[in-house]
Amino acid sequence: MITAGVDIGSATTKAAIMEGGEILSWSLMSTGGDSEGIAVRAFDQALSLCRKSAADVKYTVATGYGRINAPFAHRIITEISCHARGIQWFFPSVRTLLDMGGQDCKAIRCENGKVLDFVMNDKCAAGTGRYLERVAAVLGVSLQEVGDLSSRIVEKPVPVSSYCTIFAEDDILTFISQGKHANDILAGACEAVVERVVSFLGRLGAMERDAAVSGGIAKNRGITSRLEAALGFPCLIPPEPQIVGAVGAALLARDGAVS
Repeated sequence: MITAGVDIGSATTKAAIMEGGEILSWSLMSTGGDSEGIAVRAFDQALSLCRKSAADVKYTVATGYGRINAPFAHRIITEISCHARGIQWFFPSVRTLLDMGGQDCKAIRCENGKVLDFVMNDKCAAGTGRYLERVAAVLGVSLQEVGDLSSRIVEKPVPVSSYCTIFAEDDILTFISQGKHANDILAGACEAVVERVVSFLGRLGAMERDAAVSGGIAKNRGITSRLEAALGFPCLIPPEPQIVGAVGAALLARDGAVS
């Protein structure tokens, strides 16, 4: 039986097509201002990649920030449930998932794909992908370069605000005027993200192992390596950390189709 999951996030939209518990294909694209249109395009692209049509899909679940904007979905489910189910598919032993997205950060305690507890960050973008996007833009580097450059420290990391993106931009402009190297500023920004995330994780209690990281920031080794150092143990990262929610949605779609 073929099922699909679509995760419409604030920054990116992901779709996954699954059959028999295996991923047939997936797609990922920027959300932009048309959530409904991008949901349809992501779904269609994933179908095209595995040479299937919408008629082949038995059941579809939509999740994420814009989940109500998927007109083809049979059901909508919160991203908390979908991420818990999705990470269990990638790593059955996971007990804690940290999902670091474009506009929010979620910490989920789970077992066998079921949510036991969770916390979400406040509305501030600090500690999210949006924060790093602004830091990169001010410094004139691409987001993809941040992790590598932040690891090549020239003197030492500089203290960038972890509590507000606007304050962080002000800090960065001050450091630029002082002649601080961009790598050291990026290192400070990455440390600020980790500081914010570790503080946030404290609201969930101890981060139980095995722990995993998903979301776009999971691709940034400048963040994940510092997070692992702060936690004192390595974290599991899926091969494509941005599709965890979509995979979970497709798995929950399979449950819905047979219930």
